[in-house]
Amino acid sequence: MIERRSGVALWRQIADRMRLAINNGDYDETAMMPSEATLAEKFGVNRHTVRSALSALADEGMVRAVQGVGTLIERRDRLTFPISRRTRFSQGLGDQARELQSKLIEQTMERATPVIATALEIAPGTDCIRLDTLGIADGKPISSATSYFPAERFAGIGAAYQRTGSITKALAELGVDDYVRRSTEISAIHAEGADVRLLKLSPGAILLVTTAINADTRGDPIQYSRSRFAADRVKFFVES
Repeated sequence: MIERRSGVALWRQIADRMRLAINNGDYDETAMMPSEATLAEKFGVNRHTVRSALSALADEGMVRAVQGVGTLIERRDRLTFPISRRTRFSQGLGDQARELQSKLIEQTMERATPVIATALEIAPGTDCIRLDTLGIADGKPISSATSYFPAERFAGIGAAYQRTGSITKALAELGVDDYVRRSTEISAIHAEGADVRLLKLSPGAILLVTTAINADTRGDPIQYSRSRFAADRVKFFVES
């Protein structure tokens, strides 16, 4: 089960497998992780490596060590995030959370790379406004997103977003009353860099990633985004 020459640390691989087992409900009957000795034997590693994996899960809030008892699983139901023709952060999470927030982390002006230019159907090198945002549900960070908008059409979107706390409302202020999801690509990566800090994860935690293009009702692309979701907090539901 463990790849010793994969370039990925053994403790990280074990943490990934234990995280998946927890999310699959493998330990629901006892609500506890197996002992370190049992896990070490299962994965063919020493107890120190298992301890490092459990420590990473503890940092994420998935488990908690209790002296004289063992490692308890902190049961947390994941939010369901629907991906549909009209995907919206606040509407998607709906009444699953008491309080939803969206924060602007940073705004910059960048020239469109070939990938961004193709997505937005603009010439490479065209000025784009980049917004880095954080989605929060009941005080817990859920997603970290990077979005690009053609600067000529959406000058001022950063200020509008900061004022409204919503991409949808910001776009409406700039003349786009409705928009639809043209495409969504879903992948998974290990958390690193700013995502670890913003989403309060341990390095190597699993992120679900959506790379999406939104278009106005005329079919013109208006937004290219890459959103990273903490996999232990969110699950996707693709609506047809």
